[in-house]
Amino acid sequence: MATAEPEQYEEQHVHEIYEQIASHFSSTRYKPWPIVASFLQALPPGSVGLDIGCGNGKYLTVNRDVFIIGSDRSSNLVKIASQHQPHAAIVADTLSLPHQKGAFDFAISIAVIHHLSTSERRREAISKILQCLRGEGKALIYVWALEQKDSRRGWDEDHEQDVMVPWVMKKGKCKDGSGDGPGEKTFQRYYHLYRSGELEGDIAAVGGEVVDAGYEKDNWWAVCQMKTEV
Repeated sequence: MATAEPEQYEEQHVHEIYEQIASHFSSTRYKPWPIVASFLQALPPGSVGLDIGCGNGKYLTVNRDVFIIGSDRSSNLVKIASQHQPHAAIVADTLSLPHQKGAFDFAISIAVIHHLSTSERRREAISKILQCLRGEGKALIYVWALEQKDSRRGWDEDHEQDVMVPWVMKKGKCKDGSGDGPGEKTFQRYYHLYRSGELEGDIAAVGGEVVDAGYEKDNWWAVCQMKTEV
């Protein structure tokens, strides 16, 4: 990570970029990931929950029998997510959620926390999510994995964990890649790549416990809840 203050660094290398690429980014994000869809579809009818870092809101309508409040730092992505009625979408920071503590049955945060640039801020985000849950409510969290040796990116255990990932826009279309060609503009987005076991460690560090965890499509994921008192 650069030497700038974390908030300024993330504003420049995450928030400002997603505001600019929102419509193009949204056009590539339409298919729910299987484990996320299964988590949502298994919820009891009438459950009320959160999608923290909801992007274009593609998960809001996976289960028509639950109600979800989505939130994102990008106002342009929230405008798109707001079209998924009857669900709600608001502009909010993951580290400053406006929700009442202990009020929600579930939460998801998919490919969001890895955009926070310090360990302290990533753990704080997990804590904020867990604080929103009532009783034995559970959260599903996804982060990009360091271990991606079989992907086109080729990252693995010996690679640095803090990286810049290019997003290329070309003539109204977009793709991941690098370099600027004719009519192209490349945006560099900050990511922290999680090592195996790191997400579970962050959850435990803020008083949470992992119910289930695994690896899917170059991501580490965990279902977690606040640790129950014995």
